[in-house]
Amino acid sequence: QVQLVESGGGLVQAGGSLRLSCAASGRTFSTYHMGWFRQAPGKEREFVAGINWNGGSTYYLDSVKGRFTVSRDNAKNTVYLQMNSLKPEDTAVYSCAARYYSGPYYIPSGYNYWGQGTQVTVSS
Repeated sequence: QVQLVESGGGLVQAGGSLRLSCAASGRTFSTYHMGWFRQAPGKEREFVAGINWNGGSTYYLDSVKGRFTVSRDNAKNTVYLQMNSLKPEDTAVYSCAARYYSGPYYIPSGYNYWGQGTQVTVSS
């Protein structure tokens, strides 16, 4: 069993930065592949970024490439999402998720555990 808790969301002006954190419980965090998703009001959940178990491979939504960076610290049981050059269209609830098996990171159904999410609001 893995519990995930996100933090770091908030209100920021366009062009600003935020760093989201996702803290995981359990001693097996380092064996999980991790993903970040977001959901804006009235829209479907959208894959943002993914990282494999050891941080050796990362994946991004095209619209965030070059602006967002996903990373992890297995010693701290934490995965991060550094978000720079934020745009109003990045406004959403951001959630992290963990999956046992590698596979298409952008498919939500492949994940076994989800956090509650943290709100990110970017003002213009």
